[in-house]
Amino acid sequence: MALLDHLGISVLDLDRGKQQFHPVLTALGYTLGTEAPHGISWDNGDETELIIFERRAEADDLPHRHGDAGWQHLAFSVDSREEVDRLHAIAMEAGWKAVRDPKLYPRFSDRYYASFVEDDSGIRLEFMHNPPRD
Repeated sequence: MALLDHLGISVLDLDRGKQQFHPVLTALGYTLGTEAPHGISWDNGDETELIIFERRAEADDLPHRHGDAGWQHLAFSVDSREEVDRLHAIAMEAGWKAVRDPKLYPRFSDRYYASFVEDDSGIRLEFMHNPPRD
């Protein structure tokens, strides 16, 4: 059982959010769950359920800005550098923008390979591979 049951993310436009999140989440092994007028969910067994919600009507229509209080990024740990590259390419095809293309991050560790992408709502994801030392 996942310690974190679900994660809700507000997006500027629910349809566009689905267009951007669905290819990435299904590539990570999630399946589409519930589609409701104000929210869409994806499930992955015992992993944390992810739900996108359309922003409240009274909220501004500006995307989240990285570094502001609140959301920073969500990192998905994957099994290989090739998987980081594959997920990055899927995100690009789905309309995410590259914040940082796949590369090594020696400031984290000499094995840390990652990419960072951001959607239209300013939501940032990281795909990372950091294998243990031999």
